[in-house]
Amino acid sequence: MRWATLYARSRQLPMSVAATLISALAVVALADGGDEPVSPRLPLLVIAAGATAASVGFGGQDVALDRTAAVSWVVRRAAHVLVMGAVVGAVLLAAQTVGDDLATPAFVVRDSAGLMGLAALGAALCGAQFAWTLPMAWAALALFAPPPTGPAGPAMEVATWPLLPPGTAAGTWTAVTLAAVGTATYAWAGPKR
Repeated sequence: MRWATLYARSRQLPMSVAATLISALAVVALADGGDEPVSPRLPLLVIAAGATAASVGFGGQDVALDRTAAVSWVVRRAAHVLVMGAVVGAVLLAAQTVGDDLATPAFVVRDSAGLMGLAALGAALCGAQFAWTLPMAWAALALFAPPPTGPAGPAMEVATWPLLPPGTAAGTWTAVTLAAVGTATYAWAGPKR
């Protein structure tokens, strides 16, 4: 077998992609048929579920063995985060072709990048088995937080960035920062033991 096939199987990538696809199709089916515009909460749930499923593969069966391998893991880890972020976004965009449009491509790219960065940061801080906690916690905060108004507006915009419209400066910069910091931290440090 080739290295990429072995890597994909050891990181449970086929199951992660399948879980992402099933969640996307389920949400598209639930949202289909209404005349009202779709809430950004639904695509956020799909992307958060995809980031959660992808985070399972951020650690191998033996972290110590990964650390002693004679290969450079920095590029492989960074590529893993970036590719899974692209897969999560692509699955949602592809699932939209069979139902209503849930989100614009800009929304999907921004949220996929930010939540995958959070999942990677979660793997570096908490280990691969708990990497899902950061993207799910931030998604839950965004879903239940009050709207960003009043004196706490800028802080609430950062807290609710996954639900902000595409092109909003606070949402874009928060997602870019989380994606860059999370990917770099995980690529250099790897999953916590």
